[in-house]
Amino acid sequence: MVSGTIFDIREFAVHDGPGIRTTVFLKGCPLRCAWCHNPEGFVSERQTMSTTVGDRVVGQTLSAEDLARLLNRQAPILKAGEGGVTFSGGEPLMQARFVAEVIDRLDGISALLDTSGYSDREDFRRVAQRCDWVYFDLKLIDPAEHRRFTGQNNRPILENLLALAELGTPYVIRVPLVPGVTDTDRNLAGIAEAIRDLPGLVEVNLLAYNRAAGGKYPGLGIPFNPTWNEMQAVNANTAIFTDAGLKATALGLTTKEAKQDE
Repeated sequence: MVSGTIFDIREFAVHDGPGIRTTVFLKGCPLRCAWCHNPEGFVSERQTMSTTVGDRVVGQTLSAEDLARLLNRQAPILKAGEGGVTFSGGEPLMQARFVAEVIDRLDGISALLDTSGYSDREDFRRVAQRCDWVYFDLKLIDPAEHRRFTGQNNRPILENLLALAELGTPYVIRVPLVPGVTDTDRNLAGIAEAIRDLPGLVEVNLLAYNRAAGGKYPGLGIPFNPTWNEMQAVNANTAIFTDAGLKATALGLTTKEAKQDE
């Protein structure tokens, strides 16, 4: 029996896929995105995090059978809410065998993979083909910039994106808007060009920058050193995508930021 390590299970999530969902956050990620707001997902091992109410252990190991049993108890609510289970992280594909086995044990519950796309091709296919939806992050299209801000080249990500387009699983491209980094017209136009002719793409989501991103880092003893202006309004230019014939929506923006898309 395969086991996996998670750092959170969030019930009644409404922003992690269609309908009412339960989101499972898995530990371990090959990327080190400079703006990540879940640093407890970086490493696969359990950690101790200091908080204002004391220390807490981050990380719980469960068998695929035990996690599936827990999720199946929520099946009536998830189905009634036209939702399902979302596997996020961290990077869930770092525990691909575990996630695949959990999905195989779900009792008719819709599954969604929320991924950076950075993984072995076989692991990517193993999980993506079992899912009803994939949320696929694209952060920076330029390889050098991607390596600078995430620590990795984006070639495996783009290769898995092409593989996803061949699978027939519907997917949404999600672009986290980091002011002056990922939200530039040049980067957004590069992403639009890369995805405009791919089959299976449902829409593009431009995600608001999380200004609380650095809040957890001190408790884990990890430095958070943004090189961008966190107070700067992001460039939510959905027109770049709609002009390319793609459906695009900006999510989670303040009124001030939303005006930039008008």
